[in-house]
Amino acid sequence: MSNSSTLSMAPRVDLNVRPLGVALFLLVLGAWYLAQAVSGRQSALYIVGALLGVALYHAAFGFTSAWRVFIADGRGAGLRAQMVMLAVGVALFFPALAAGTLFGTPVTGLVQPAGTSVIFGAFIFGIGMQLGGGCASGTLYTVGGGSTRMIVTLLFFIVGSLIGTAHMPFWTSMPQLAPLSAVKELGLAPALALNWGIFALIAFITIVVEKRRHGKLVPAHVQPPHRSPWLHGPWPLLAGALALVVLNFATLALSGRPWGVTSAFALWGAKAAAVMGIDTASWAYWSTKANAAALASPISQDVTSVMDIGIVLGAMLAAALAGRYAPVWRLPMRSLIAAIVGGLLLGYGARLAYGCNIGAYFSGILSGSLHGWLWLVVAFIGNVVGTRLRPFFGLEVERMKPTAC
Repeated sequence: MSNSSTLSMAPRVDLNVRPLGVALFLLVLGAWYLAQAVSGRQSALYIVGALLGVALYHAAFGFTSAWRVFIADGRGAGLRAQMVMLAVGVALFFPALAAGTLFGTPVTGLVQPAGTSVIFGAFIFGIGMQLGGGCASGTLYTVGGGSTRMIVTLLFFIVGSLIGTAHMPFWTSMPQLAPLSAVKELGLAPALALNWGIFALIAFITIVVEKRRHGKLVPAHVQPPHRSPWLHGPWPLLAGALALVVLNFATLALSGRPWGVTSAFALWGAKAAAVMGIDTASWAYWSTKANAAALASPISQDVTSVMDIGIVLGAMLAAALAGRYAPVWRLPMRSLIAAIVGGLLLGYGARLAYGCNIGAYFSGILSGSLHGWLWLVVAFIGNVVGTRLRPFFGLEVERMKPTAC
């Protein structure tokens, strides 16, 4: 079973008081500190991150598990929810990006080159998703929810990200197309129509595959009786999808660019390496104006770092309220090795591909970037390979058992 579904459906008690208190204290303290030391906007982005953590946890909105069950068993509810999320997202994002402002704030999309580095990076990221047990957002919310295995994945995600920054000059010298935005190249209305058509086609394909495999569409989840889904989960997938896109839009309004995750991991790795005496500031990647400024500034100044920490604490809060915060510290050796290898692939791949399932896929497509669509195709192929590799590491591949129905 995936980490996300394990967290969502695990037995619960009424409340985990201590982790609930810790999460609330750190959220309130962090929001107050950021408002005083940085700005009210930075404090608001921290809270948006926490709300993302709650939504990710309670909807068990794992990109990794959704792709795996479709690859292995033809169930497409998770993929269809992603297409709804993207369809609503482009309706919100494209007009704002075409105008260049949102509520008086200048906004820009995450539009990146599409080429060799994205192809290789997205492919190994896809493998890492299945071995590490999560994507970028999935790693953060499962760590917050109490998954000790995902702490290992996160640590090596950071290491892989740092290594990726060291190798970026080589990868950026490889063939690639210039950054291309569908909104700018096609115009607002054609870009919307084209994207909506592709989303509908992908959803249709999942329906055809699922009906051929199972004879009907399989329910995404069964709500346990006598439980509030909004407090204890699982939320309906569509509710999770809509929450994520609205919170991503809030991120655009507050920060001037869409939600991202993994640039913070590279930054944390570079800062840690500098403490250990490695001169990361001299690396080409960290010598650019923006990256040099981030490396020289405190973490509290970095939007992505602040939101990532918020996601972890928001998921911890959700898990504690649901009575499911119960870390298990014993890990099978093969699973531990998979977490290490998967984390390295995730980190390295995210840097090469200019983002992860959030920065490249979700926010990339909402930005109209060609590299977002290239990432989706290649990362899905990587997930196929990763799903085939999971049994070698003692990891389950979820398949429905045949019944007489």
